Order: sequence, then C-alpha cells, then structure tokens
Amino acid sequence: MSSSTSTPAADARWLPTDWTHPVHVPVGADHHLRPIRATDVDLDLPAVHGSRERLWAIYGRAWGWPPVAMTREQDLDDLARHEAEIEAHESFNYALFDAAETRLLGCVYIDPPEKVGADAEISWWVVDELVGSATEAALDALVPAWIAADWPLERPRYVGRDLTWDEWLDLPDLPTQEA
Repeated sequence: MSSSTSTPAADARWLPTDWTHPVHVPVGADHHLRPIRATDVDLDLPAVHGSRERLWAIYGRAWGWPPVAMTREQDLDDLARHEAEIEAHESFNYALFDAAETRLLGCVYIDPPEKVGADAEISWWVVDELVGSATEAALDALVPAWIAADWPLERPRYVGRDLTWDEWLDLPDLPTQEA
C-alpha cells in the first residue's frame, strides 16, 4: 500500500535471486492464498470497501490506506503495482479467496523491512464478516508457519501481532538509498 521515493538499503539483497515465491497456499479445506493480480479488482474493491473503517484503524496511520472513497481505478492501479512488485520480488500481496475464487476475503502482505530489527514485515487481514471466525483462526495459524517453512527469512516481524502498529511506527527506520 505504501510507496516512497527511497527504499531500505537492505532491499538490494532482500530475497535470494534463485528463490521462487509460492503461488497457491491452502488455508483450511475451503480457502487459499495466491498472489493478487490487477484482474482481481472487482473482488478486491468490495472486500476493502466493506471493511474500510476497520482496515483504516489498522493501516491508516502507517500506510494511509484505504482512502475514504477509493475508486475502482485507484484500486486497479494499486493492484497492478502489487502485481508488478510480486513479479519483481520486491514485495508480496497474497489474497485470501474462497475455493472457487468468487470472493476475496482478505490479504497477507510480505514486505521488505522499513524498520530496524527484521528481515521482513508481515501483516494480514480478513473481511469484517470473518473476524473471529474459524477462517481467520486458520489464517492466523497458517501465516507464521508458512513463512517459517517456505520463505527464506530469518527474522520476520509480524506487525500488528508481535508489536502494535504504533510500536512499529516508533522503531528507527532502516537507512535508505535513493531509488
């Protein structure tokens, strides 16, 4: 969601060049994660709009997202940027889908660190209707185990889980290099 004109110095070697990101991750029997694509806009927009106030409470101060009146075009641009970042292994946004991919139900973000003390910053959310559900519990259990098993990371930080977003914002930034 966030964008900047400089990148953390650690980005240059964030992930091994020969590593391949997962493309389908089961979440229980009826859901899965896969990298988000721009073509998911018509599933993403209702998920974000339907959970906007809670998402703003989570991500607003840190990322300025989601804006109050996010248009389809803004969301399409955002998803196209995510898709390009995934392809370039710069950052990852995985969408949570039902088995038939008729509904987008949340997202998992795996980003290079912006703050000291970690080699990745990871967060996730589900739509309002799934808060407190078995699906949310399955995702909460899956993400750290999946990261440990399938990602070449040694010190992932689970923002909003290991520490609050306010605590994360208070951490020192990594030194930056001009993009």
